[in-house]
Amino acid sequence: ILPGKPIANLLFKIYGRISTIHALSFLSDLKLGHYMKIPPRCMYTAQLVGTVVAGIVNLGVAWWMLDDIDNICDVEGNHPDSPWTCPKYRVTFDASVIWGLIGPRRLFGPGGMYRNLVWLFLIGAFLPVPVWALSKIFPEKKWIPLINIPVISYGFAGMPPATPTNIASWLITGTIFNYFVFKYHKRWWQKYNYVLSAALDAGTAFMGVLLFFALQNEGHNLKWWGTEVDHCPLATCPTAPGISVDGCPVFK
Repeated sequence: ILPGKPIANLLFKIYGRISTIHALSFLSDLKLGHYMKIPPRCMYTAQLVGTVVAGIVNLGVAWWMLDDIDNICDVEGNHPDSPWTCPKYRVTFDASVIWGLIGPRRLFGPGGMYRNLVWLFLIGAFLPVPVWALSKIFPEKKWIPLINIPVISYGFAGMPPATPTNIASWLITGTIFNYFVFKYHKRWWQKYNYVLSAALDAGTAFMGVLLFFALQNEGHNLKWWGTEVDHCPLATCPTAPGISVDGCPVFK
């Protein structure tokens, strides 16, 4: 958008998009409090205090990590199973390079390497039409109207920083609780599903801290199939023609 100005593009993304995402998350928490019969004023106060405390703690922890953890966010300098490769923030960096430093015209414009991706805008605009048509042709099929193309497409946004293990976990958990539990135990779903979602998030964060101090801080790494990033040794190989990397095929 602003070729040659990655910092300007990054600031626009942070203050525009990220603030909107946090506002939506804030409203989601208020909705959870509403379901739990928590007074809105108490909920808002807890969120405000939590935001202030989290902002201070996060900044302090970030400074500590940058000073004390060797090769943090360095993919080549860390073990493949290292938790300090910063995939989410590398996606933000890559976005600033694509949309700011290089510019989208070179990548997605005429002659660009990814020019065919632009056709997905047109495809996405027409994808809901077949679903709508099938729901009219087969009204007895109650599952067809449940296919929501915008929701499915939005799910792709979380894939760049994620791994197949993350995506499989989301898919299995969502299918179990939002289909089977919702279908066969709806009263339980209505009463506990939102609370369970918050508990899973809190449990993941707690276990991350526990594993760091119990294992990773002592230099111990768990090696098993669940920690494999993508289960494909060629996934990180370059696809641009003529680039040679050890252990990777060369495209011509």
